[in-house]
This record gives sequence, structure tokens and C-alpha cells, in this order.
Amino acid sequence: MILTLAQTLSTASPQGGGALRRGTCPGLSAPMPTGDGLLARLLPIGTIPLDAFRALCAAAREHGNGIIEITARGSIQVRGLSAASAVRFAAAIAKLDIAASDTIQVLSNPLAGLDPEEILDASEIAAALRRALAKTPLPRHLAPKVSVIVDGGGAPGLGRLVADVRLGAGRSNDQVVFHIGVAGDQTTAMSLGVVALDHAIEAVLHLLDVIARSGHAARARDLVAADAGDAFRAAIADFLMSDALPPGVQKSSEPVGSYPLRDGTFACGFGLAFGHATAASLEELTGAAAAQGAAGLRTAPGRALLILGLAHHAAASMAAVAERLGFVVHADDARRSVFACAGAPICSSAHIAARTMAPRVAEIAASRLGTDFDIHISGCAKGCAHSKQAGLTIVGTANGCAMIANGRPGGVPFATIATDELPEAIARFANASRRNGSEEDGQENSRESSQETDHV
Repeated sequence: MILTLAQTLSTASPQGGGALRRGTCPGLSAPMPTGDGLLARLLPIGTIPLDAFRALCAAAREHGNGIIEITARGSIQVRGLSAASAVRFAAAIAKLDIAASDTIQVLSNPLAGLDPEEILDASEIAAALRRALAKTPLPRHLAPKVSVIVDGGGAPGLGRLVADVRLGAGRSNDQVVFHIGVAGDQTTAMSLGVVALDHAIEAVLHLLDVIARSGHAARARDLVAADAGDAFRAAIADFLMSDALPPGVQKSSEPVGSYPLRDGTFACGFGLAFGHATAASLEELTGAAAAQGAAGLRTAPGRALLILGLAHHAAASMAAVAERLGFVVHADDARRSVFACAGAPICSSAHIAARTMAPRVAEIAASRLGTDFDIHISGCAKGCAHSKQAGLTIVGTANGCAMIANGRPGGVPFATIATDELPEAIARFANASRRNGSEEDGQENSRESSQETDHV
């Protein structure tokens, strides 16, 4: 179900019920306490008019501390609100008529409906699923962070995002179908099979019902661990196709870059360094987009914004403005491979200033960072900034910085060091990792050479 923010606020109860009732998700009507005040989050659906986004930024400056975040899943977060200013901020946003979701998180490709190469417009399927969910009691019985992904095969793809249920569009025997999986990202999700386009929404509802019947805190991963997915397969057995082709190659998930659109214009994607920016810099970026004739913007998973409707020459001009303002304009920027939570003192749970440390960490490890090596800096053991394994994870503890290789914040550290010793330790680890990678590549090349000789 889709409501404007004004409708969402009018249906929310003072206790955080109604449309934005979902406990641990800090919505506009129920912001979450943090170390720097209250945090409010909204997940916009579709294109945000430039004027509306500039007004949102102005409201963040007036009522919060002027820091805006785009999350890994494309939500907007505003920080530094007080109990009184949060109400005023919500009222200001309600006037902007920005569409937002009021049910469980259903994500579609950020350029859905605009990408000329997509298999289908995933936003239409996502909207239909939200409407179907609104007619059921399921949202009241699912854990707050249960999510569904609908990937229409366009760019940027959603392959990196973890979801409880995921639909991936494909073509089989001259028809559009959905490959359906649970409990993971594109690589790790358990595949359940293929369903016809007309059965996709009903199949998802059946899978969500299985999760809901397992308890309010249940997630798809719990059920997969319990019975290897048998309950999920049984729930959609009647919908599965027997003669479908395997899935094709998915589009890149990287939102930073330039993308051609159906109407001949371009979308320009810019990353927020470490997921945050000042409201003032975002206002300036949006003003420059308006001056270049942009039609609007969309948030994107991967902590990014996509400016829409630019002429080819304007895209280059926008990139120059974005770079001057400190945004990430190149996909291989080292900052894209460092994940950091807000950290201390912004987060009351954090032991280290993760976000403050991140630029220096990216600088130290820049030559090593990339698709095969990333760093996660977590203020505490919760690991909010990055749900996946990282090449190096740094966790703030009462005893210093715990360093975990190829793991997550809950893993076993190979060392715990003082914060002031961290730069040198990171440099040593990155260099050792580079050497080990080179040795492994050499061994692999040697094996391949040997195999080729054997075949001669």
C-alpha cells in the first residue's frame, strides 16, 4: 500500500501504531532515540521532486542537526531531532507529498520504469504487492525488518541486498517469469524455483505467511536453518513451473555512475561518503540539478542518490559539482569499500567514533580496497552498517578495537588494539592481504598453466 507522508502521519497513533507502528524502525511518527537525539527514517517510493527534496533538507537543518543519511537499503534518515522538533519535522515533511510505503519493506530497482533494458517494471509489481499486503493481517505479524525484493532485471540491480523473499525477473520460453528465493542475497539465497508472472504476488504472500506463522520475531533464515526450506517449498508447490530456464546474468548493483533512460536522458548516481552528508551540501547538489534541467531524484540502495532526466552534457557537469561537494562520483572510489556506522558519540551504544575514523581508514587502505576487499568499522558488536562478511571488520569494545579477518562483528578477533594504534595495524593487514592475494593468484595461474599443458 502506498500513502503520501501526509496520509501516513494522519493514520499513525501517538504510540507509534497505525501505518508507522513498526517497533524498531524509526519512522516519522515514532523516531528512535540515539546519542545525538532522535532519528527519523522514511523509505520514499518512486521519484522525489527536486523542490520537495530541497524542502526536506531545509527541514532537517531547521529541526534536526543537519545530517542526512541514505542507508544501505535506500532509506532517508534525519538525525538530531528532539521530542518537540520531531513533531514539527514530521508536519513539515507531510506537506511535501512525498510517497512512502506504510507496510513491510518491498524494494524494487531504483530506476524501475525508466531503464530501457529492464525485463519489466519492478515498481509495478512492488506496488501491487504492497496493496495485496494491506488487505491481509501479515504486516502485523511479521518481524519489523522482514523484507521483499522485486528485481526487474534493470540497472542498478539488487543482487547485493539480503531479503527474506526475493523475486528476480527472467525470460523462459518466450514469457516473463520470476525466479523466487528466500533468506539471502542473489548469491546466498535458497532458490525455490520459478513462478509465472501472474502467480508471483500470491506466491510471495504464501511465503510471508509461513514466516508469520513461525512467530513475530521469525525471519526466513531461521526457517531455512530449521528445515532446509521444506516449509517454503511446500507453501508454493502449486505455483512452481517445471520447465523454466535457469536465471540469466543480473545487472550490476553499483548505483554510482551514469545510466541511460527510456526517454533519451540520463540518470547520474552519486554516493554519500560513508552514507551521510550535510543537508546544506544536499541542497546545493539539488539546486545544481535543477539548474541543469533534472526532472527529480530517487534514492538507491548502496547509500546513493540518482539524479534523473539529465542531458548527456549535463551529467558531466553534475558529476563535477558532486565531486566538489564531497560526494562519491566514481564506483571505484575507496570510500565505497568502507562501511561505517555513526559511532560514538552519535550512537550511545558505540565504543569508537566509527564514522569519524572512516575517511582515514579509507585513505590508509585505498590501494587495497575494492570489490575483493572491504572494511567494516562498527562502533559496537551489533554491526548496523554492514550485514555481510568483510575482508576486515573493526569492532569497538570496552577494551579497544577488535580486528576480525574475513568475518562479521560477532566473529573471533585475531587482535584487539588501542584506537591510536589502529592506522598502523590496518596498513599492516592490508599489505599482508595484498601479498596473500598475489600469492593465491600466482598459485591459481600455475595450476591453470599446468592443466593447459596436460591437455596439449
